[in-house]
Amino acid sequence: MGCIMMRVCHLNTCPVGIATQDPELRKKFTGAPEMVENFFRFIAEEVRELMAELGFRSMDEMVGRADCLDIEQAVHHWKAKGLDLTPLLHQPDLPASVARRRVRAQDHGLEVALDNDLIRAAMPALEHKIPVDLTAYIRNADRTVGTMLGYEVTRRHGGRGLPADTIRIAFTGSAGQSFGAFVPSGMRMTLVGDANDGFGKGLSGGTLVVYPPALSAFKSQDNIIIGNVAFYGATGGEGYVRGVAGERFCVRNSGATVVVEGVGDHGCEYMTGGRVVVLGRTGRNFAAGMSGGVAYVLDVDGRFERHCNREMVDLEPLVDSEDIDFLRVAIMKHLTYTGSRYAEGLLADFAAVRRRVVKVMPREYKRALAEQAARLEEERASVVERLVVTGVVAAASGAETAVHG
Repeated sequence: MGCIMMRVCHLNTCPVGIATQDPELRKKFTGAPEMVENFFRFIAEEVRELMAELGFRSMDEMVGRADCLDIEQAVHHWKAKGLDLTPLLHQPDLPASVARRRVRAQDHGLEVALDNDLIRAAMPALEHKIPVDLTAYIRNADRTVGTMLGYEVTRRHGGRGLPADTIRIAFTGSAGQSFGAFVPSGMRMTLVGDANDGFGKGLSGGTLVVYPPALSAFKSQDNIIIGNVAFYGATGGEGYVRGVAGERFCVRNSGATVVVEGVGDHGCEYMTGGRVVVLGRTGRNFAAGMSGGVAYVLDVDGRFERHCNREMVDLEPLVDSEDIDFLRVAIMKHLTYTGSRYAEGLLADFAAVRRRVVKVMPREYKRALAEQAARLEEERASVVERLVVTGVVAAASGAETAVHG
């Protein structure tokens, strides 16, 4: 694909335009699918050569042949310090009928997945865009709930999905991994309970809401409600989390707007777009490799600067009216969706709260936005100038016609 191994993928300065959001650098990208195909053909050719050296004609013949492994480099390397691999490579005496490889397809249990019930219940929305409101109990064995339903939305209606809130589902319980993964536009999934890792992974236009049951006595801003890698790789949509998220929150987010009341380590890592509002504490290494998007963090204890990785971002006060308005609306929506008493208290004293909010802004992203704004202003001025000139010429032509008349 043109990679020259500069090892600056995280700096947004890739000189051949692969790992970068800079439009000028991306112009230098010369990759093509055929290059990847050609690369793998070379790999396959080398694999065949190695197999021939060992006397194998197929992959099946190689399965279980641990006696053909060369472990000299491993056990003699200084890091191994004489590691004994014998137990690991031991071949038990097994009957010929016992397979050493996969001989039957893995059962993913998709036919009993919760999504099957949701798809059937959502048919009016899927087929005729008629809004539906559904309820369901969920447990931690129910994984990737909403993903199959989201696929049906996309299959029928394309990337634009359905109108907002066409399909609304209220869940109660503890969700398994990847709740709401890849959910498209038109779906809103609300969870009263908690969720495991991967919450909102790949969110692509839908809305996800999670909050504790009404009878919960604990403070949401001090307790974890969803697991790690939430909203990983999200490309669009919104999320409202009444509680604290685990580690690697919104990593590689490129377009979603998310409000949360606290996050663990490595929040917003490698983020390239979207907006994140953190209404509480963060873990260490926040914003590492963050090349795009904006994060707004409420510095509740004055320690955020020490927790933020400032290699690619600047920390700015919240002074721009657009930022202030966005933050106020985001907290209001968070309150509306989740009923957060914590958010209600922040809004009641918003003037003081917004002074404690730190805007995390990637330097290159800010420069790119400024350049884009300048280009748009130049284009606008050029259009206005052409309109003025055209109007003057037209007026002059009309006057000349009147004189001759």
